[in-house]
Amino acid sequence: MTSRSWAALCLLACLWGFSFLGMRVALNEVGPFAVVAHRTIWAMILLWLYLLARGIPMPRGRRIWVAFAVMGLFNNMIPFSLIAWGQQSIETGLASILNASTAVWGVLLAAMIQPDERLTPRRAIGVAIGFVGVATAIGLSNLRALDLRSVSQLAILGAAVSYGIAGVWARRRLQGLRPEVAATGMLTCSALVMLPVASFVEGPIRFDLSLNTWAALAYVSIVATGLAYLLYYRVLSAAGSGNAMLTTLLVAPVAIVAGAVILGEALPARAFAGFGLIALGLVVLDGRLTGRLTGRLLGQPKKSLAPPAPPG
Repeated sequence: MTSRSWAALCLLACLWGFSFLGMRVALNEVGPFAVVAHRTIWAMILLWLYLLARGIPMPRGRRIWVAFAVMGLFNNMIPFSLIAWGQQSIETGLASILNASTAVWGVLLAAMIQPDERLTPRRAIGVAIGFVGVATAIGLSNLRALDLRSVSQLAILGAAVSYGIAGVWARRRLQGLRPEVAATGMLTCSALVMLPVASFVEGPIRFDLSLNTWAALAYVSIVATGLAYLLYYRVLSAAGSGNAMLTTLLVAPVAIVAGAVILGEALPARAFAGFGLIALGLVVLDGRLTGRLTGRLLGQPKKSLAPPAPPG
């Protein structure tokens, strides 16, 4: 990747890493469903303004809007709600570590559904290491207790699985669309559903909130969702999906440090060990580093890391 792509990737990791902190602060005054409603509504408004300013049209067909609705369900409504609910009982850093397993679930689900995404031996090893990391981070003894804390950790894992399903759905139903159009469509459907859901479950959406809560909601909706989606798709187009997956590794350390410095959170040693195993699993899934090491061990020439020359 170019230095510009690396800078964008690190910025994106910071935006998403601090989103865990923002949701934790907002949850002190607002219910989890209301947090998700605010997050999707304000992000939706930002992206619609972006499309209008750029003169980008939205599709009107019923089938594509059904696809947007399904994408919004699995990429916004379910995972945002599960993460917000889970963060009421567990630390922001631990939530981000469990969320880092998204890529592991994505590879496994793609292998089960997509005929051209078979589970090769390397991918199988990466998935297995990732699952061991998840089990280590949670602690098997905590799962046997099945208290609110352990259920909250399972909720975060449910969010990671939902993100994995969304990735498969996007590939099957949203290919060929401009990324900002797809993001606007799914956020629109998410906001239209989450507003009545939050009102029904937690009462009418409140606007008489403290300045800290409004700042947290503004961050998670406008910065960590609306702007982050636009930045993510730029990274995706410039650096490719393999490099974009690296954000999953970079988000967790940002969230861990933010939780420790600002909220005074202290994570158990097993959480860091679990994150290390998840990171190792993602490195194996990515394959580039392990491929280079294998090539050196076999005496193959080192490949150039310079970007390819332009054609002609």
